Amino acid sequence: MLRRPDVVDGALALLDVEGLDGLTMRKLGAALNVQAGAMYRHFPSKEALLDAMAEKLMDGVGAPLPDVEWQEQLRILGARLHTALLSRRDGARVVAGTYVPDPSTHGAGRTAVEVLCSAGLAPEQAGWLTFAMFYYVLGHTIEEQAQGRLDACDDWGARVAAVGPDESARYDQALASLVKADPAERFAYGLDVFIDGIVHRLG
Repeated sequence: MLRRPDVVDGALALLDVEGLDGLTMRKLGAALNVQAGAMYRHFPSKEALLDAMAEKLMDGVGAPLPDVEWQEQLRILGARLHTALLSRRDGARVVAGTYVPDPSTHGAGRTAVEVLCSAGLAPEQAGWLTFAMFYYVLGHTIEEQAQGRLDACDDWGARVAAVGPDESARYDQALASLVKADPAERFAYGLDVFIDGIVHRLG
C-alpha cells in the first residue's frame, strides 16, 4: 500500500533526477509504479506535494542549538538551512514560496525568533529579521544551484570572459571575485554581514 511518506521520498528522489521543472505527478507515478490517481489520495495537488517536500527538506533545521553566543547560533542556523537546501537538486526553489504551517518549518522559524529575542529584539522585529535571513539563504542557494547546472564550457566565468573587460576596472575586479570565489565562502561572508548589521542595530 502506498503511504504518504513514500510519495514524499519518491518525489525528492525524482527531484534529484529531473529537477523541479521536470517533476510531474505522471513521472512520479511511474517511478513509484502506481497510477497518478493513487497519489492524489494523499496530495490533492502538486502544490500540496511540494509543501510536503519543503517540510521534509526543513527537517532538523530548527533542532536545539549549542549553548554559544546568539551571533554564533544564527550562523549555525543559517548554515543548517543552507545545507538542507543544497541536499537536493533545486531544493531552494522547492522551499521558496511555500508557507508550510508544519512542525519542521515552524521549528526553524521559532528557533530563529527565540535566538533574536534573547539578543534583545522584540518579537515583531525578530520575526521580520528571521524572514530576511531566510530570504537571504534562499536567494543565495537558488543562484548557487542554478550556476552549478551550467555546462563547464558555458559556465558563468566563460560567459563573463566572452563579453570582455568592462569600462570600470573596479567592477571587473568585483565580478571576477564573484566568479572565482567558493560559493560557501561567499555565503558565509554575506551571513556575517547580515549578523553584524543586527549587532550594530542593537548597539
